[in-house]
Amino acid sequence: MNFFRGVMGGQAAGPQPSGADTIQKLCDRVASSTLLEDRRDAVRALKSLSKKYRMEVGTQAMDHLINILQTDRSDSEILGYALDTLYNIICNDEEEEQDAVTSIPLSGKHKNVSIPDENSQKQADDLGAQFTDTFIQDPEHVTLLLTLLEEFDFHVRWPGVKLLTALLKNQGVQVQGIILVSPMGVSRLMDLLADSREVIRNDGLLLLQQLTKSNAAIQKIVAFENAFERLLDIITEEGSSDGGIVVEDCLLLLLNLLKNNSSNQNFFKEGSYIQRMKPWFEVGDDNSGWSAQKVTNLHLMLQLVRVMVSPVNSPGATASCQKSMYQCGLLQQLCTILMATGVPADILTETINTVSEVIRGSQVNQDYFASVNAPSNPPRPAIVVLLMSMVNERQPFVLRCAVLYCFQCFLYKNQKGQGEIVATLLPSTIDANSISAGQLLCGGLFSADSLSNWCAAVALAHALQDNLTQKEQLLRVQLATSLGKPPVSLLQQCTNILSQGSKVQTRVGLLMLLCTWINNCPIAVTHFLHNQENVPFLTAQISENLGEDERLVQGLCALLLGICIYYNDNSLENYTKEKLKQLIEKRIGKENFVEKLGFITKHELYSRAAQKPQPVFPSPEQMLFDHEFTKLVKELEGVITKAVHKSSEEEKKEEEVKKTLEQHDNIVTQYKELIREQDAQIQELKEQVESVSSQNEQMQTTITQQLSQIQQHKDQYNILKLKLGKENQSQSNSQGDSSQMNGLQTEELTQLREEVEELRKQHALLQTQLCDKDSLINTLRSEVTQTSEETASGSDNTELLKDMEALNSQIHSQSTEISQLKMERQDLLRRLEAESSDTGLSSDGSLDSTKMADLESRLAAQTSETEKLKDEASSLSKGRAELEQQLASATSTVAILQTEKAKLQTELQESKKEQDDLLMLLADQDQKIHSLKQKLKDLGETVEDEDDLDAKELTDEDDEEDEEDED
Repeated sequence: MNFFRGVMGGQAAGPQPSGADTIQKLCDRVASSTLLEDRRDAVRALKSLSKKYRMEVGTQAMDHLINILQTDRSDSEILGYALDTLYNIICNDEEEEQDAVTSIPLSGKHKNVSIPDENSQKQADDLGAQFTDTFIQDPEHVTLLLTLLEEFDFHVRWPGVKLLTALLKNQGVQVQGIILVSPMGVSRLMDLLADSREVIRNDGLLLLQQLTKSNAAIQKIVAFENAFERLLDIITEEGSSDGGIVVEDCLLLLLNLLKNNSSNQNFFKEGSYIQRMKPWFEVGDDNSGWSAQKVTNLHLMLQLVRVMVSPVNSPGATASCQKSMYQCGLLQQLCTILMATGVPADILTETINTVSEVIRGSQVNQDYFASVNAPSNPPRPAIVVLLMSMVNERQPFVLRCAVLYCFQCFLYKNQKGQGEIVATLLPSTIDANSISAGQLLCGGLFSADSLSNWCAAVALAHALQDNLTQKEQLLRVQLATSLGKPPVSLLQQCTNILSQGSKVQTRVGLLMLLCTWINNCPIAVTHFLHNQENVPFLTAQISENLGEDERLVQGLCALLLGICIYYNDNSLENYTKEKLKQLIEKRIGKENFVEKLGFITKHELYSRAAQKPQPVFPSPEQMLFDHEFTKLVKELEGVITKAVHKSSEEEKKEEEVKKTLEQHDNIVTQYKELIREQDAQIQELKEQVESVSSQNEQMQTTITQQLSQIQQHKDQYNILKLKLGKENQSQSNSQGDSSQMNGLQTEELTQLREEVEELRKQHALLQTQLCDKDSLINTLRSEVTQTSEETASGSDNTELLKDMEALNSQIHSQSTEISQLKMERQDLLRRLEAESSDTGLSSDGSLDSTKMADLESRLAAQTSETEKLKDEASSLSKGRAELEQQLASATSTVAILQTEKAKLQTELQESKKEQDDLLMLLADQDQKIHSLKQKLKDLGETVEDEDDLDAKELTDEDDEEDEEDED
């Protein structure tokens, strides 16, 4: 202990050891001491020396300190000293390095240590990086540090957080990789946000900021560890925009998690966290005296909104976030800040940029923004108020750029808004009592301020972007230049100012406006060429050898002339495509023209403007290119070069090819429409099939249910039948029960006999009808056979089919009658049973044996008659079945006859064909014979015609007859 007193206390007698020797002794004591108290004192001494002797402590004591972290886990005090010492030798913060001039009593002399300059700070940074590399050389050291962060003791957890933050600052990528593969590494760090001690929580925020930098995988893990919920809760607890630096740290961490991370952005939107951002932007009427921290916080909050709707995000995700911001009222709140008074200039500028990206490409949001009015008297649209700031040269440059960006975003893919802006320039809609957007743009276009000229030209070009209708409408705009002179068109006035040789920025803006205006608009090209001075001015500008500043103007003039060639409809004889190309070849030269055209893309500011839509320029002089115009140049440069080099024949061929392609496209379009119609029809048929199949299934289920019900009724009928038989048997066996039949009414028995008699008559009638139908079928068969032989049996077949249908209907009706008779019989039996039971109860049981016998005989007769009726019904059903079989055979016979008839008809047609062919052959043969006879006659041969031969034969026959008569 006397050793430490000598080091830490006053000076002892004799020479004092150097700092390196002291550190070496302390390291030996840490390594060799067996007592925990001695090691703790040695580590505390190293901590006190680590800031001044950073190099020596780092090189000699790091391994011993790491060993302490591994072995002395039970003592939080020595762990805290070791972590603080490691933090001092690894950290590169200037505050830790800078100390006032101090005297250190180690070498016996006062050493003056001054504030380090830039070189010493660079050396310190290199030293921290070297020690960090040494520490993370073994990944287990970082894992050990993560384990120590689970300790709740303040003296261990806080220095551990600071040490890990310093490691991430010095070697972020390597440490991120180690933490990423460490089990539960990120989760352990997320627990720091839940620590009740604000110091640890706040330093935990700084740690997570370093951890999430440029590492999408860690960003996702942190987001899914409920980071958004925790951070938003902290922001609310700290007072939102009125909070302190903790709110700023939370916002910086949120920006790290969301920027360029589509997965986290989608998670943030789906978790309804956008709605929780709305209260941040609630401002009061009195906005004076904002603190610097509030300005910083609100600036970061606006950046957070912009991250969610940035143009670099996917269009679908951006549109979804824009919709959510409108629905939850966030856009309305931002517009309130936009129109509020007393808002600091930088916050107002950032708010304008934020509103711009919230409405960009969203029709609903753009329509809402168009309806916002400024709180003035009389109220003016917010767009007009913003344009007044844009064309006012006294406004800050960044604010004017923000207003231009807002106007561009308002018109982006918004044809309705473009039409409203152009309409304010047309003569029929101009209101002399109010200031419109069109008047402000024209005023800025022709003002003395070159920046106002450029901004107004670009804004007006965006009102014409990809909108042919508005390009044609803008040709109607007339401007009054001075008293006593006729008005000139806006197009003419732009070219007049261009030819007057104004500033480069003004000419570049006007040329961009003209190129956007006449692009893909042949009518505007014709109006431009109609002025005889325009083409000579452009050729003169392109052909001159000017300085570096004028090269961009030359390139834009070449682009404008090239558009006049490419979109020329040859309506002006003096300026057709061919004549303009000849003019370029004579006055400029094709190669020179293409070279001047390439000046645009080679300009240093072109690539900067092409990167993102927002116009961001370090100074007003560098504000030359618009983002949308760079797209137009990229699209037109190649086609204009080809158009200038093409000959008239190639153009004609291309026009023919275009016409052919248009025709093909029309044909393809027609076929597509036909296919769509057929698809619709197929869909309808499918729906019909589905409905019919569903109906069929329903019918099948209904039939199944009915069949089951019928089977149940049959079973019930059989059970009742058995019961009736048993009751009849018991009644016949017992004498007491037989007395119940004495009251049976004779009238009902008579009625039963009459019904049975009617059934017999109907059966006989059916038998006679069946015989008649058999005879009719036989006659029909004979007629069919006869007609098939004569091949003229069409009408008879039809009659036969009609007769068969009538016969089938009769059979059906007869079967229904039979079923009705059966049902009536069953009803009668039931009534008999019921009345017999009733009469049995009312009888007195004093009948004699003769009456009983008579009654039994009558009952037996009735039963026999019933059995006979059953037999007759069964025979009748058999006859019906035979009749159906005969009908089926007759139908098959008719089908066979029809097929035979069809075969005969085809044979008849074939025979007619053969006869026609034979007639043609005979005609050809006669023609050949006639020609041969004619040739023989021409050769002098005697040839007898058929008529002569016939006449000769007739004369010979007459002579023979005369001779016979004479004989």
